[in-house]
Amino acid sequence: MSLLKLNCKLTFFRLLSPARSYGSDVKKTRLHEFHVRHGGKMVPFAGYMMPVKYDDSIAFSHLHTRRQCSLFDVSHMLQTKIHGKHREQFMERICVTDVQNLGTGKSALSLFIDDRTGGILDDLIITKTDGDFLYMVTNAGCKEQDMRMLTEQLSIFKSSGHDASLEFLDSDAQSLLALQGPCSAAILQSFVDGSTDLSSLYFMDSTTTTVCGVPDCRVTRCGYTGEDGFEISIPSDRVEEIAESFVAQDEVKLAGLGARDTLRLEAGMCLHGSDISPETTPVEAALMWTISRKRRDERRFPGATAILKQLSEGAQRKRVGLVQKAHGAPVRGGAVLFNVVDGEKVGSVTSGCPSPTLSQNIAMGYVDSKFAKNGTEIQAEVRGQKIPLIVTKMPFVKPNYYSKPK
Repeated sequence: MSLLKLNCKLTFFRLLSPARSYGSDVKKTRLHEFHVRHGGKMVPFAGYMMPVKYDDSIAFSHLHTRRQCSLFDVSHMLQTKIHGKHREQFMERICVTDVQNLGTGKSALSLFIDDRTGGILDDLIITKTDGDFLYMVTNAGCKEQDMRMLTEQLSIFKSSGHDASLEFLDSDAQSLLALQGPCSAAILQSFVDGSTDLSSLYFMDSTTTTVCGVPDCRVTRCGYTGEDGFEISIPSDRVEEIAESFVAQDEVKLAGLGARDTLRLEAGMCLHGSDISPETTPVEAALMWTISRKRRDERRFPGATAILKQLSEGAQRKRVGLVQKAHGAPVRGGAVLFNVVDGEKVGSVTSGCPSPTLSQNIAMGYVDSKFAKNGTEIQAEVRGQKIPLIVTKMPFVKPNYYSKPK
């Protein structure tokens, strides 16, 4: 086994190490037996038994996604519908998106923000459907806190006479698949009804259609890999037959959480709890683009006072990409970063792995702002050794989104 394959095989265990022992509380998605039958290596993650990998290595699954198409089970994530006359106003109380001016059938990356500190409580995708509700997908690891926060904020909102309600979609009732890779559109087009033309569904567009004969599936052109792809919300009692139909195609292989992690890092995407957290702000995390100009000008979004103050005065640290100058073991999350001139601490790594696409080690982290310029040389300390790194722009790999021509 090559060093790259060995490192990619082990990379996901850094995400599992802080996880609590779930015991009998661990849940299973409706595809659990499907994963086992197809050789999935199952581990507890965010309260669910999930496949880290299958018979293929993580590096193989990663590269197959970049070159063809992979299917991911992401049913552990929280899907929510927001109903009611004032649903858009309610969401603007708790996330940074200009929901009221979001186009019908459009989705946006958004953030839940601590109103006092400006820290990022979670990241999410919010969609304005062509029906009478908003659709939202939030992180599995934040599920309990998000549900609690949403419920508490809804109670306050409704006490003022507003009309809104929440519908949490349990994974036993509604599953979520991600079909990712350059072949994904051609594969999915062959399974949707004849009235759905995916060539007119662009990045961050969303619609409902029939998939594999199953009606009312929500299809959103988005993903966590940097590739063209789709997330498909499916009634759980039909999800296995749809998954089997996809993997029966020669271009499609199953991929687990290990490849999902390395793919998103190459794409420069954050993992909540590692790269973003309540201790990081959108200014520090280079995520101010998620807050529309309208909401900034109105100073009308959660955490506005703290965030706009930091934006005006400048953040003391910034999220940056890092590449290792030499081969060897990759720098992982938690490694301390130092100035090469005087050896002073300048930051820390939040995520790191071998890049199967680039065949070099990459990482993401936070550094003091004066060291955030591309090309700056710094060092990471790993087991007492100093590893040379270079600050670089992200994403590490050029994205392959299917965007509307300008």
